[in-house]
Amino acid sequence: MIEKRDFYINGQWVAPAAPRDCLVIDPSTEDPCAVISLGDQPDTDAAVAAAKAAFATWSVTPPAERAAVVRRILDQYEARVEDMAAAISLEMGAPIDFSRDQQAPCLPWHLQNLLTAFEHFEWVRPLRADTPNDRIALEPIGVVGLITPWNWPMNQVTLKVIPALLAGCTCVLKPSEESPLSSLLFAEFCHDAGVPPGVFNLVNGDGMGVGAQLSTHPDVEMISFTGSTRAGKAISKAAAESLKRVTLELGGKGANLIFADADDRAVERGVRHMMNNSGQSCNAPSRMLVERPAYDRAVEIAATVANSIKVGSAHEPGKHIGPVVNKRQWDQIQGYIQKGIDEGARLVAGGPGLPEGFNRGFYVKPTVFADVTPGMTIEAEEIFGPVLSIIPFDSEAEAVAIANNTPYGLTNYVQSQDGPRRNRLARQLRSGMVEMNGKSRAAGSPFGGVKSSGRAREGGHWGIEEFLEVKAISGWDDADIAAE
Repeated sequence: MIEKRDFYINGQWVAPAAPRDCLVIDPSTEDPCAVISLGDQPDTDAAVAAAKAAFATWSVTPPAERAAVVRRILDQYEARVEDMAAAISLEMGAPIDFSRDQQAPCLPWHLQNLLTAFEHFEWVRPLRADTPNDRIALEPIGVVGLITPWNWPMNQVTLKVIPALLAGCTCVLKPSEESPLSSLLFAEFCHDAGVPPGVFNLVNGDGMGVGAQLSTHPDVEMISFTGSTRAGKAISKAAAESLKRVTLELGGKGANLIFADADDRAVERGVRHMMNNSGQSCNAPSRMLVERPAYDRAVEIAATVANSIKVGSAHEPGKHIGPVVNKRQWDQIQGYIQKGIDEGARLVAGGPGLPEGFNRGFYVKPTVFADVTPGMTIEAEEIFGPVLSIIPFDSEAEAVAIANNTPYGLTNYVQSQDGPRRNRLARQLRSGMVEMNGKSRAAGSPFGGVKSSGRAREGGHWGIEEFLEVKAISGWDDADIAAE
């Protein structure tokens, strides 16, 4: 049993003010694998106070020095990359090869991209060429509370902590209590990289405790949250009393529009993308909309691909998918699968219950429903598991209408060989991101949505700007070149 009860506050590992143990469950076995402590108000207050005290110095540290500190965090990761992959695999059930190949590398990928964007920042710049005595200054917002989820733990920690530090903010991180081990390791990286005391702090806790305390704390200027839409609404309401900035990256119900002229791999690509990370991704293409002439063949391919996807322990090597994170999640997914059957969708792969050969662990069969109609529960609600809904459409306009008929708006997908059609649809789909023909977004592209998916923009220069205030200055001495 791993014991990690301490928090990281003001550059030191400190015991919680009051013991409150929380078991971390290995979702592959259902056995406890670690114990952490859940913090309370005195722990949150101590971390915020440390961050507030450190802000005075860190906020005016030269940008080049802040970048150097962040680079040293990357050095620590590279020295302990296997430790990070193992921690993520153990805590949230990502198969170890997947954790090595996709989960853990989120840290260097985003960190490098943020450093590249940081190199091009103008911290004090002229308003316009015809306003020589006006300047626009970008300044850190202050102490920020960072609340991250369990499904892509290092992805979200990196996309929040690194831009906050580069911007000159100090922070308190509350990782998910479901996947705290990777964040505790990240705190070790920060410590060993020489991040100054108080600049980065970590307090474990749950949403009702430390999460709510950060959201209402008078000395926290901003909350950056990734998680469910329900929790995002609660945080927004709690933070409104102190007029904090709140940035939210929430749920999704992505539509994948597959036209009859799509490439031969489009359906398979969509199914595998959906099942990636056991379906536990907010940008998963969970609604496959297929043009009628290609529909029957698409259903056949989707079922074959889903049935070929193996399910297995996170501790075993291989290309299989692992369990979902916990019993609550498993029960919820099973309920959605049964709802799909009860409401008349056609089950063509997977289904309820544990996969064959398993009697323990939170494993879900890769499941595909065909003949799903708009308004069915599985079409409308985010399932957050390996469950795909396939829906036919007859026209481009109908496809857009179905795709946009959702409270969410994170990522949509288009598969077609018709370039003008793709461009047209990219502008019509109501989402923060549109990916077409299997092309991933480039390095530095912003991640975020609209509507109930939240309106954060993480990554690249947009991700750093979220932690900055804009100050307008008039009467500037334009001879003061050094200050710019």
